[in-house]
Amino acid sequence: MRVLGIETSCDETAAAVVEDGRRVISNIVASQVRVHKTYRGVVPEIASRCHVEHLLPVVAEALKQAGSNERGEGIDAIAVTRGPGLVGALLVGVETAKALALAWDRPLIAVHHTLGHLHSVFCDLPEGRSRVIEILPDDGAVPALTKWPSSPSNDGMGDAIDRQEHGSGQTGAAFDYPFLGLVVSGGHSSLVRVDGPGRVCLLGNTLDDAPGEAYDKVARSLGLDYPGGPEVDRRAAQGDAGAFNLPRPVLHSHGYDFSFSGLKTAVVQEIGRFGGVEKLRADEEALCGLCASFQAAVIDVLLTKTRRALKKQRLKRLAVVGGVACNQGLRTEAVSRFKDAHLAIPSPILCTDNAAMIAAAGAHLEPLEKEEALRLDARAGWALAPAAERRGGWTRSTR
Repeated sequence: MRVLGIETSCDETAAAVVEDGRRVISNIVASQVRVHKTYRGVVPEIASRCHVEHLLPVVAEALKQAGSNERGEGIDAIAVTRGPGLVGALLVGVETAKALALAWDRPLIAVHHTLGHLHSVFCDLPEGRSRVIEILPDDGAVPALTKWPSSPSNDGMGDAIDRQEHGSGQTGAAFDYPFLGLVVSGGHSSLVRVDGPGRVCLLGNTLDDAPGEAYDKVARSLGLDYPGGPEVDRRAAQGDAGAFNLPRPVLHSHGYDFSFSGLKTAVVQEIGRFGGVEKLRADEEALCGLCASFQAAVIDVLLTKTRRALKKQRLKRLAVVGGVACNQGLRTEAVSRFKDAHLAIPSPILCTDNAAMIAAAGAHLEPLEKEEALRLDARAGWALAPAAERRGGWTRSTR
């Protein structure tokens, strides 16, 4: 079965075709990073407009690479991210998916974004199947339309940087249920026990700032470039993780839940003690040391609680997924700490928001009834557990 996946939850416009829930036939992502760089953060209205302008070309490119056409030949179902995310951005994807499902007479599947990340570990991504198009801003404000190399009708509509991405993750057919999923991204962090496609238990969740959000706020406090996560990660690799004494929030409390707001505040206080951000930035060793100390604290909290959950749940398989799973410090430390477990970390292109994971998850879920599909709406705050109650098996752990 081939599923067309559509993902527009934040600032990535993505479409993909996945076969049998595993084999990625095509994975196209139009990144808005350069568009939002001026504002040092995602602007919801601009993100939505970018999705409106680029989603259909992205879908067309994914279909073409998969050997399909504008009539969806060879596509058996359509899966779309319903939530959580930016409501305006989600609406673009949901309404487009509804229109295609109606026009092609195909089943429509609503997918929770986190469930998509959890299924990224099952994706087999052959080299050359993934393409990233970076949308460039026009005069630093209005996003320019992408000029798709395979779409001559779009000539003269703007420019884009087109690159191929692939990577070898410890994922694929060898990984199986049950497993523990550590989901770390810009907006969420959670620990989830996954016993099957429809049997999932939420063990812990974000209490305040998610890891990616904390990274961006710390980077902004340090005057680093956007997006902040990679900038902090790069400097952390050059710094001394013991240079600053930073706290490990709720490390020994709140069960498997996470909190990083206090850690962010502690970094700001250290900047003040050092004499301000300008003085800190003038001392490269200190700047890298503070980045390394912050990153070590984040990773320690994430992986310590993950270790406890693995032991308590008596699991041997661990998946580290989500945008922050691109972080080299986290990937390296996870490999070091979990040598006794079957560790799965997808290649970076499958960690950041993409549609291959949405299609992979959708292949295991029940499609909506036709009338239900027509009424499908976007859910900005869609909770993980209720997202699949209708399919059975989703629970919230009482610990």
